[in-house]
Amino acid sequence: MVASKAPIINLLLLLPSSSSSHRNSNTINSNVKHLKPILKTPLPNRRLFLFSLSLPTILLSPPSNTSSCYALDSFDPVSSTEREASAAISRRVSEAVDLLDKGRELQAKGDFSQALGYYTQVVEKYKDFAFADYARVGRALALYEVGDRQEAIAEMEDVSISLKGYPEVHAALAAALYVDKHALLQAENQFTIATLLDPHYTDVSYVKETKHWPPSLVSSLQQFISLS
Repeated sequence: MVASKAPIINLLLLLPSSSSSHRNSNTINSNVKHLKPILKTPLPNRRLFLFSLSLPTILLSPPSNTSSCYALDSFDPVSSTEREASAAISRRVSEAVDLLDKGRELQAKGDFSQALGYYTQVVEKYKDFAFADYARVGRALALYEVGDRQEAIAEMEDVSISLKGYPEVHAALAAALYVDKHALLQAENQFTIATLLDPHYTDVSYVKETKHWPPSLVSSLQQFISLS
């Protein structure tokens, strides 16, 4: 207890007396007038200081109401109507691809009558899909074998525009134009496009064994190549 009181006594001894304080008051007041303020902005008051201390606690503390978090977690930007429409499109695409694959499988087996039916279904039911044009190519090849050759050529001419740059349709059209239309110049133009894109079409065995063309169209291409 004695050690704790010693510094307080020493401080009291260092304080000036009332008389000396009175004598120096005028001097201090005069000196104060010449002092410039160090801080131009006022010091923060006690209320602002306490608020600044409590603000990080507010920001870091978890919200008491979890309903807003649940609402964010359960929010789905896709409506049920849009989801159903997307599912319906996916089903239609799957159905169309299955029919197209079945038609190609039957074509590879040489059953062009059955292949024609599957290709026709894709063309008629799923013509809003871009890949339906490939079904039109298969349909044109099958028509050339078991159907109307004029209709087959018309189909080829139409698809050669919508699928411009697809070598198979240009090669098939070249063979058909030469044999059935006797249009040598047009056949040459179509065959040039096809062989520039894919030189395999100069080989009859390629269209027979790999592309599974019908025998009648293979024969027409053979005649055209023999003439060339």
